[in-house]
Amino acid sequence: MADNRDKTTDQMKIWKENRSSQRPDTLTTGAGHPVGDKLNLLTAGPRGPLLVQDVVFTDEMAHFDRERIPERVVHAKGAGAFGYFEVTHDITRYCKAKVFEHVGKTTPIAVRFSTVAGESGSADTVRDPRGFAVKFYTEEGNWDLTGNNTPVFFIRDALLFPSFIHSQKRNPQTHMKDPDMVWDFWSLRPECLHQVSFLFSDRGLPDGYRHMNGYGSHTFKLVNADGERFYCKFHYKTDQGIKNLTVEEADRLAATNPDYAIGDLFNAIANSNYPSWTFYIQVMTFEQAEKFQFNPFDLTKVWSHKEYPLIPVGKMVLNRNPVNYFAEVEQLAFDPSNMPPGIEPSPDKMLQGRLFSYPDTHRHRLGANYLQIPVNCPFRARVANYQRDGPMCMFDNQGGAPNYFPNSFSAPETQPQYVESKFKVSPDVARYNSADEDNFTQVCTFFTQVLNEEERRRLCENMAGALKGAQIFIQKRMVENLKAVHPDYGNRVQTLLNKYNAEAQKSANVHVYSRPGVSAFAASSKM
Repeated sequence: MADNRDKTTDQMKIWKENRSSQRPDTLTTGAGHPVGDKLNLLTAGPRGPLLVQDVVFTDEMAHFDRERIPERVVHAKGAGAFGYFEVTHDITRYCKAKVFEHVGKTTPIAVRFSTVAGESGSADTVRDPRGFAVKFYTEEGNWDLTGNNTPVFFIRDALLFPSFIHSQKRNPQTHMKDPDMVWDFWSLRPECLHQVSFLFSDRGLPDGYRHMNGYGSHTFKLVNADGERFYCKFHYKTDQGIKNLTVEEADRLAATNPDYAIGDLFNAIANSNYPSWTFYIQVMTFEQAEKFQFNPFDLTKVWSHKEYPLIPVGKMVLNRNPVNYFAEVEQLAFDPSNMPPGIEPSPDKMLQGRLFSYPDTHRHRLGANYLQIPVNCPFRARVANYQRDGPMCMFDNQGGAPNYFPNSFSAPETQPQYVESKFKVSPDVARYNSADEDNFTQVCTFFTQVLNEEERRRLCENMAGALKGAQIFIQKRMVENLKAVHPDYGNRVQTLLNKYNAEAQKSANVHVYSRPGVSAFAASSKM
């Protein structure tokens, strides 16, 4: 049995074997002082009290008391890996970013995959979207493409994001997951239907992280060397092929191997079975966007691949596991506002909200100087700004250079060629309601054309199996939304709910009848 263990199980054994020719390091305190005894406190006599001067103990305990940082509110549990991105096709006609400079160019990358709603200790195989975030370490600063394994999202207005996440988390009184909260929000916001349908389809249970696609999801803006601008969507297509778990497989793994996806990725890379994805873009001109049949910046919708075909760009390969999980994965911080020249935000309301939310979160979790942490550091660019000080400043704090701008002392200067592209804004400023921006057409296409009959059956079964936990009035509202997508969609889910609700009622009646001292007549009179 011990001879057949995988690389994650054998990690300590492999580490020891790799150091077999070396003498063990001298044990030290955090300050580097050699330690003579790490097993016994320094006390006054064998039974006496601890001495304050036991700095070995205080060094150990003080760090232990502080070794946890705040957990991510979303995407708390994940796996990370490192590798490279290689350009295979020329897209410089669309984008001047150096990462796409020429065919054959490679750029180091860091990737973090994650579940979304669960906490750090949750199972990898729950029905949940999966985060798919890529950090490109470019010569013009880091580019963070933060996305999911879905091309759409639940909402289209960033103001709803905290409420949406709260509905997916724990009830504030019971501290339990609450189906009323989940389905109440979803049913009140029909814009969720596209993502919810994707989530309860087969792809809501990906088989690990290697067998799923990734999407930038948002609409972005590309700018070429001539200042021409294009709207763009980013896609990663898995070269391993799409593979999903059945409900039964996912449940079994949640109980027996809750870290299944993390281990699958680690072992694949450790065994030199390097996972890869092919990188594509979709491109839309500004003129096409003006005439488009719906809002091209709506995160709840996709662009037709027939009208806007996928354009190949390059290959992403993961070939290195993290040396230390905390240092390189837990502290790995992605920020969609990290965009090198040539890549800019679009008017996508969700993207605009994330431009603030993500870096604000990192400053809370990791500190004001989180970009100096090695895994986040833009090490291929020279950082020269007027920001100084703050907790955990790790470098020379930019020495004696001025910390104000403008100045007269040959300090960093702005470069006009890097000014963002111009765009016109003329409409009235107001809080525009986007709740009814066609929430059904694309979901109908997904249900009737993307899924086959067996996939539609499983989608309805999965959805009804989760929706049955919500109150009847919420069930009815959700079913009406599904009927607006397609009558068959709503009717199938309602038929299954009728069955589940009848079974639940029968079970409740049996429970009442079995109570001591309660007659059948008394029980029925209470119904």
